[in-house]
Amino acid sequence: MRHQQTLETSSFLSGIGLHSGNPGSIAIHPAPVNTGVVFVKHIADQIQSCPANITFLGQTDHCTTLQVGEFDIQTVEHVLSALAGLEVDNAYVELLGSEIPAADGSSTPFVDMIYQSGVLIQEEPRKYLKIVQPITVEDGPRSISVLPSALPQITYFIDFPHPLIQQQEYHHFCTPHEYGKNIAGARTFAFQKEVEFLWSRGLGLGGSLHNTVVFAETGLVNDDDLRFSDECVRHKVLDLIGDLSLLGIPVIGHFIAKCAGHALHTQLVQAIIHNPDKWIMLNAGETGKGGILNEKSSFNSTICLPELQPAFHAL
Repeated sequence: MRHQQTLETSSFLSGIGLHSGNPGSIAIHPAPVNTGVVFVKHIADQIQSCPANITFLGQTDHCTTLQVGEFDIQTVEHVLSALAGLEVDNAYVELLGSEIPAADGSSTPFVDMIYQSGVLIQEEPRKYLKIVQPITVEDGPRSISVLPSALPQITYFIDFPHPLIQQQEYHHFCTPHEYGKNIAGARTFAFQKEVEFLWSRGLGLGGSLHNTVVFAETGLVNDDDLRFSDECVRHKVLDLIGDLSLLGIPVIGHFIAKCAGHALHTQLVQAIIHNPDKWIMLNAGETGKGGILNEKSSFNSTICLPELQPAFHAL
């Protein structure tokens, strides 16, 4: 039987926020069973928290943001992707600043944090949401669907009019090994002609050739080569895994995305919640004969914060 997992110890990372351009740090801490992933921040000697849940979704313009009250967190998708990709169910992500550090633009630095901490198996069985009927969200030619499947998997298509990208397709079987080997290293990418537009909107202020693959008109601005010939579509898979984790439970289904992005990813999460007749809830090891649960009973959980001491008091 597959059990929930957390971390054995805490780990730390500092860097520049991709969109704000401001320095920030995170610490990823162990958490009890049934906690999920919760972002926490020390403000005026108090702990403020925001669960990584679609309920607290903010804007999805070039990144995924969570917000509760005055506490907002930018660019959560890469650290969430690493946690979900390595099947870490429960963790506290402590912040210093308003944005997760960009690091190298991939989720590899966060994967390294998790490996550094070690993964701890917990006593509670893992729950899954199993898709039994298709669910689709569309926006013109862009779409994303989830279909019934025996195993969790993702197929992603992109199409950009650039000689180094063009049409790309990637199929990902969702296991920690495949994630670490084939997805985690894929970096954020952008086009040189769009950079000034992003700046005008207050985005991409921390972007650099260290944390972003930048495409010129016909080639790369970066001195180093692509990590994968299809790095762009792999990064889209990375983003999707992070955005899907806002559902708060792993999904057994086949996700098929066509030229989608953060907005469609998160719209699909909301569509899943709003269509409880198209999925069932399972404990690890069950075959799928469980009853259908409604939105309230499936997704409401009590978050119990620990007596965390600020991890960044020395910074």
